[in-house]
Amino acid sequence: MEAHQHWMRLAVTLAESARGQTSPNPMVGAVVVKDGRLLGTGAHLQAGTPHAEVHALNMAGDEAKGSTLYVTLEPCNHYGRTPPCTEKTIASGVSRVIVGTRDPDHRVAGEGIRRLQEAGIEVVEGVLEQECLRLNEAYFHHRRTGRPFVTLKTAVTLDGKVAAPTGDSRWVTGEASRLQVHRMRHWHDAVLVGVNTVLKDRPRLTTRLPEGGSNPIRVILDSRLRIPLDTPVTEVSEAPTWVYCTDEADPEKEKLLRKKGVRVVRTSSGPHVNLDAVFTDLGRKGILSVLAECGGRLNASLLREGWVQKVVVFIAPKLLGGKESPTAVEGPGFAKMADAFSLHDIHVERFGEDICVSGYLPR
Repeated sequence: MEAHQHWMRLAVTLAESARGQTSPNPMVGAVVVKDGRLLGTGAHLQAGTPHAEVHALNMAGDEAKGSTLYVTLEPCNHYGRTPPCTEKTIASGVSRVIVGTRDPDHRVAGEGIRRLQEAGIEVVEGVLEQECLRLNEAYFHHRRTGRPFVTLKTAVTLDGKVAAPTGDSRWVTGEASRLQVHRMRHWHDAVLVGVNTVLKDRPRLTTRLPEGGSNPIRVILDSRLRIPLDTPVTEVSEAPTWVYCTDEADPEKEKLLRKKGVRVVRTSSGPHVNLDAVFTDLGRKGILSVLAECGGRLNASLLREGWVQKVVVFIAPKLLGGKESPTAVEGPGFAKMADAFSLHDIHVERFGEDICVSGYLPR
């Protein structure tokens, strides 16, 4: 079992190398091993391109016969934009396939494993299963719920403030933390903010990394379409912008935004954007992951209504003070400490002088 874990860990590392590039497909890594020798490696690099198993088996060539294939996710057994990986695996002559976890997609869901077994290939499941599930947490969540996986990201001082009473927030954290946020944007399909953030900060909400990266779809919650026509996020040449409003929004403003290429979606007749309608629409559009970079009030709504799966907090070694300084989660809060949102599976990292704490909310 230790050898299985060693090779599967390599497959996980290969899969992670393509983070931010494969959506709406999952990240997948594969390795081919025979008599303790590594014959082939592969990762799924982009939707519509060959899958990880294909790359690894092509590298192994004729030596794949009688080998063991390690793959982080169950091989597909259907024709999509690429042929079934099961057929390539069977034709290669491998004698055993070690699978990290099953694929919940209804087109796979155990059929890939069944096809391999019917062809006389031994299949072992569940090696480093938790690592393989975590690797594609957004994909699994989307397949299970039809909604995107939401990560709430915020940056605070050591005493929990996100800005001074004047609204000044540049910058709470250091350059290393801000660079990590751009990596996170590259990893996510969409970045979400409220219109107040757009009005106050005029953000671009793009990925700006030295090595480049993909820009997420910019999702703006704006009940009455107060978004200025000349703000950076309405320039869609860099990245698409989707604005969610209510039926009370000005139809003429909607026309002007649409003329600029902005997608406008009306979600409700009430005073506030319907979050259920927003995340349902995003899920239907194939958005697997959303990075929420919101203010305190919208953060509170997302948490209170149960839309957040993961929380990432960058903490700067600064003491700002001030009763009027805003915090990361506004609203009435909880009357008792026992009622607070409690995270699990905590991970702590350091970026420059800042500390980053991340964790998951209960389902």
